Amino acid sequence: MKLAGIGSLLLVPMLMFATNASAAAPQTITYKLRASAVGQTTDFTLDQGVDASAPASVAPGGTLAVTIDPAPNTIPSEAGGRQVREIKGLALRLPVPANSSFKSASLAGGAGLGGTPTIALQGTDVVLNVPGPIKGGANFELPTVTINLTAGASGTIAAKLGGTSYDAPGLTFTAVVSVIGFPVNAAAKGYPDPNPVLTTTTIG
Repeated sequence: MKLAGIGSLLLVPMLMFATNASAAAPQTITYKLRASAVGQTTDFTLDQGVDASAPASVAPGGTLAVTIDPAPNTIPSEAGGRQVREIKGLALRLPVPANSSFKSASLAGGAGLGGTPTIALQGTDVVLNVPGPIKGGANFELPTVTINLTAGASGTIAAKLGGTSYDAPGLTFTAVVSVIGFPVNAAAKGYPDPNPVLTTTTIG
């Protein structure tokens, strides 16, 4: 049986995480995402609550910690009438802010992730990787990320999320969707739009 005859598939036009209300999530970030499977492409959006903190000021050459705490969320159980079996291979990119240098990063908490998350510096981004799988319909919470930085000589240190376009994404994952009883991998990639500043620290 050929899957190519599914037409537009309707795989992920409604694949949106439903952000739970949380007092610890003062900003809601909207990602523009593009998912592709069996030759079909669909654009959609994803909302994620985020709380972030950092010191208001730091001495030149001093150290500081930026903390990014994602709010709880839920994987949809279906998308466009198709069963969502699971989400896997999630990667969230956090750029090292200008006027600072990377020292280290750590994770704390998180729930319902289906696997052990990791964090590491890759190029100029700190990347949170969650292998999953996270089952469709399940609640989950990404771990809190703490990035330790060394301040530069002057200016401000503005923390933001990564991603500027579909070709330079800040969030990627794979959704496994049932199509005629077969599991189909829909690869999704995207970026925050708008991309607000999460924290600002003044050097001086």
